[in-house]
Amino acid sequence: MVSDKKFITVLGATGSIGVSTLDVVARHPERYGVFALTAHRQVDKLYEQCLQHRPAYAVLDRAEDAQALQARLDAAGCCTEVLAGAASLVAVASAPEVDMVMAAIVGAAGLVPTLAAARAGKRILLANKEALVMSGALFMQEVSANGATLLPIDSEHNAIFQALPSGFRQGVDGTEVTRILLTASGGPFRRKPVEELAAVTPDMACAHPNWVMGRKISVDSATMMNKGLEVIEAHWLFGAPAERIEVVIHPESVIHSMVAYVDGSVLAQLGNPDMRTPIAHAMAFPERVDAGVKPLDLFAVGQLNFERPDLQRFPCLALAYRALEEGGIAPAVLNAANEIAVGEFLGGGLRFDRIAGVIAATLDRIEAQSADSLEVVFEADRQARQVAASLVRQYCS
Repeated sequence: MVSDKKFITVLGATGSIGVSTLDVVARHPERYGVFALTAHRQVDKLYEQCLQHRPAYAVLDRAEDAQALQARLDAAGCCTEVLAGAASLVAVASAPEVDMVMAAIVGAAGLVPTLAAARAGKRILLANKEALVMSGALFMQEVSANGATLLPIDSEHNAIFQALPSGFRQGVDGTEVTRILLTASGGPFRRKPVEELAAVTPDMACAHPNWVMGRKISVDSATMMNKGLEVIEAHWLFGAPAERIEVVIHPESVIHSMVAYVDGSVLAQLGNPDMRTPIAHAMAFPERVDAGVKPLDLFAVGQLNFERPDLQRFPCLALAYRALEEGGIAPAVLNAANEIAVGEFLGGGLRFDRIAGVIAATLDRIEAQSADSLEVVFEADRQARQVAASLVRQYCS
């Protein structure tokens, strides 16, 4: 029996993860309440969410958007207070009333409020890869030092978490785990001839065969950079060296990931491709609650297929392994260059097949350095964006 309602701040409430989180919340009103919802600029969608969930606070990026939303909520009789800016994200992520924080802001913008949640000792439901990709060592130190609880939301990492030994603590060395098997769908271009990738359009890249995601993440899935970032994330979440993290293309997206053991056993977590499953798992952990997900019908699935990733087709995956092995600021540089390149592709200014080239050249041009402070990480991020932008101009000139 649940004795106390838990309150959640959803960072990135209007995105696909945020919407799925609020669906789970709505299914269990006796168990969960909403403290704060945040969005970048989707005022209309955030307005509707505030009317439904009645959070104490809502946060938008721009002050003028916050003022407009406040006026609309006031007129509708909704008592939500609307705030604006990065400092407000930090405030709602670390407030004493908050029990858990869904970290679902895409990109580097999610790092600071997620770190604030860690420093405040919250249960962090981590859907933002960049917090670990950019500053893995620093972030994990804050989690440990402040007694925060870190639970992965990516379906793959959540599956690994479920398949690890009971009572697992970070670090596969010294355990009976031999490999982490990170599954990937292969995206929409798994079978497309490599020579045709130059003609890929943003709409083609965003048409994921199994998952409904935002446009940036969909492009990352198409290049498999998304999986590369997940390799880096898995390294920090589970204390696994790069050579013990293997990517397996599994087109059906039914097995979400696997853990191999020294006795030859391989434990897998299966389910329909629906993000509400890992979200509900992390929200209720160690209990389980209904997520509203359709039961898996193995007879309808029929068969499961597995392939090795082709690094000629997916050079971004190889670049992620390179950045992880180089360490220091390299993952932050990788992430920043990817954000610039993908943004330019989505805007029509860069060919799909040149995304990896921009990232590789950016990694080559920025000198290696230890990531021993947030200031160093953010400076690496800034330099990488500048370099990547100049490379894009060269490619497009």
